[in-house]
Amino acid sequence: MNPSRILILKPSSLGDIVHTLPAVRALRSKFPDAHITWMVNSEWSPLLEDNPDINDILIFPRADFRGPSGWLRFARWRADLKHHATPDLILDFQGLLRTGLVAGAFRGVPVCGLSDAREGSRFFQTRTVQVSSSAHAVERYLALAASLGAEIGGAPVFNLPAGRAPDAVLPAAPFVALHPISRGHHKSLSPEAVLAFCRTVEHPVVLVGRGTVNFASTPANIVNLLDRTSLPELIWLLHRAAFIVSVDSGPMHLAAAATDRLLGIHTWSDPCRVGPYRPGAHVWKGGEIFPALDPASSSAPTTVPGAHDTEMMARWLRPRITTA
Repeated sequence: MNPSRILILKPSSLGDIVHTLPAVRALRSKFPDAHITWMVNSEWSPLLEDNPDINDILIFPRADFRGPSGWLRFARWRADLKHHATPDLILDFQGLLRTGLVAGAFRGVPVCGLSDAREGSRFFQTRTVQVSSSAHAVERYLALAASLGAEIGGAPVFNLPAGRAPDAVLPAAPFVALHPISRGHHKSLSPEAVLAFCRTVEHPVVLVGRGTVNFASTPANIVNLLDRTSLPELIWLLHRAAFIVSVDSGPMHLAAAATDRLLGIHTWSDPCRVGPYRPGAHVWKGGEIFPALDPASSSAPTTVPGAHDTEMMARWLRPRITTA
């Protein structure tokens, strides 16, 4: 197979798009002359800016399809797709009904997808690649690229944009980026745990990501940028942080794509399946700190970190900031 026009279907979410980047890098190496288009939700399109592995971005306007008449608007958008893309190969990395329907709009075009696809999207596949549900997402997506002959050996490459500096006064000294809030159940840090970390780490701390934390009083070493940065600004901050500490969420995977100076915090999720895919990074789970992808971290108990745990993280982190 030597496709000339490839359509990548991976519209969301933040972490999943990051996990797909190495697979698309491998595809670009295998098919250097192919025209690669990536379909992505509008809010995540800044992740793909200036990416050397893709030629075009196709916006999936998911917000436009909400409400009682959403399916009608989706049908009209789908019918118009042939004016925006003309693939001779479709790779469905998402594996959900919406991407299956998009793939089905291009009749006669081969569709490659994964065996863990859901919502009936496998009915639209013409070729299914078997993957293990216990494998990390990066490895599952690389398997799809490998099925087309792409080389996947060596460290995965995450091509991220440079981002944009936020309009905020940042610390002059090396700072820690702390991402404390996740939409996932029992994944966020409490205000007490955040304060304990900031008071113990003895370095400036920039709070990043979505959400809010209400403090009775804010330590002088905190710069609170929660809900005050765009995605390009978050990327810029992660590139420049001396170290990053993040709960299990999309920004943690974004941080892992940028650097190994990362401590991911896991409560109930399996770090070997959904943790940082970055040698040199670390994860906290069950009161212990493990190297990223260490099998022992999978069996660590489920624990929501309290103030004493974040104090331990801060003490572990201090000497690593000075040598970063």
